[in-house]
Amino acid sequence: MKWFVGLGNPGREYEKTRHNVGFWVIDELSRRFNIPLNQSKFRGIYGTGVINGEKVYLLKPLTYMNLSGECVRPFMDYFKLSVEDMVVIYDDLDTPAGKLRLREKGSAGGHNGMKSIIAHIGTQEYNRVRFGIGRPKNAQPVPDYVLSPFSKEDVPFAEKTVERSADACEAFLSMPFTRVMNKYNG
Repeated sequence: MKWFVGLGNPGREYEKTRHNVGFWVIDELSRRFNIPLNQSKFRGIYGTGVINGEKVYLLKPLTYMNLSGECVRPFMDYFKLSVEDMVVIYDDLDTPAGKLRLREKGSAGGHNGMKSIIAHIGTQEYNRVRFGIGRPKNAQPVPDYVLSPFSKEDVPFAEKTVERSADACEAFLSMPFTRVMNKYNG
């Protein structure tokens, strides 16, 4: 079984923000795999399907970003999912806009959603797709930046990065994450 967790915030006001790119990737995987996100449990929405004989879960925690682990841990326990089979997709300020950084482990790097997941599952050793949004230009405060939409000129790179993120997740269904990292980092 493989499971993909996209981080974001619920609600229309957050839908198009940089902080919700994890949700965007889950929506793209839902479309590609024809897995509707039509089930609700543990303060999240999810869908389940079978791709090439393997069960796949797509999850969007609806706990707000800073409490993501409160959805991820009970979901993992209920479905008896392995942390080794999980991929978390989230926005990353320290990765240049339009780039991907895939890792098998690491710290939260200041990302509150990742801090919550680490605290609730008790390990930093899980697969992640860091979706680069870059740092704010000018003196814009970080919370304002991540909770704002992409500029018109940045929308095309964001859409392309959603596609590449989904491609990387899809590749994990047929190859080890280390090979996925080698192929999609950058």
